[in-house]
Amino acid sequence: MDSAFKALADPTRRLLLDRLREHNGQTLRELCERLDMARQSATQHLDILQKANLVTVVRRGRERLHYLNPAPIHEIEERWISGFDRPRLQAISAIRNQAEEYAMTDTTASVPTYVYVTYIRASAEQVWRALTDADLTARYWGHANVSDWQPGSAWEHRRVDGSGVIDVVGRVIETEPPTRLVITFDDVPDPESPREPSVVTFLVEPHHDIVRLTVTHEKLPNEAMLKGISNGWPAVLANLKSLLETGEVLPQAPWEMSGTHT
Repeated sequence: MDSAFKALADPTRRLLLDRLREHNGQTLRELCERLDMARQSATQHLDILQKANLVTVVRRGRERLHYLNPAPIHEIEERWISGFDRPRLQAISAIRNQAEEYAMTDTTASVPTYVYVTYIRASAEQVWRALTDADLTARYWGHANVSDWQPGSAWEHRRVDGSGVIDVVGRVIETEPPTRLVITFDDVPDPESPREPSVVTFLVEPHHDIVRLTVTHEKLPNEAMLKGISNGWPAVLANLKSLLETGEVLPQAPWEMSGTHT
């Protein structure tokens, strides 16, 4: 966490993170224009943020898109805040957010792609199995992800409370064990209101005895789903990390990842 605290100590880097929070997935040129900052200066600050895992860079053709990665901040919150006085802090936050809500009502920016990066002390094969094994996903996700994980196959996000309810469905688009899995991701479809499903990409990159896991959630249909997955993915992946590294999940309620249930 030392690198994260060092990166956050600089007001310019905090401002860069604020701009990415407002509009994620910006190019270097866009960030420089919004901050009236020289390209070289912005590059140096972004390099520090990237090394601290606070910013993730995703290539789209010839462009490099920068995304705010909340993983280190989530770890800080879990270590120093969640176990102490979360109810009071949540109440303060709710009051502040209600006051800010009116100023944000007219914002019409398109829904951005969501990117989350975490590092897990495990092998790529172990992480792959945790992503695709129904019994393991049931432990850390609270749902069993069921499929044969072949391109074109269906997958289901089933509750494990005995109800048999399926909250999310999708199709497997790409599978390259143990490094890459691409799936569509949607609430159980409503025939009267069809919509294009969102797309999730899991990228598993081994580095010696650890794995860098990048989750990219694209084509989000609305702000409600963005809010849901922004709360859900950090908790789900923290649980996955804990399970693989310690054999136990975190002491918290499982998170659901659909736009209406998160």
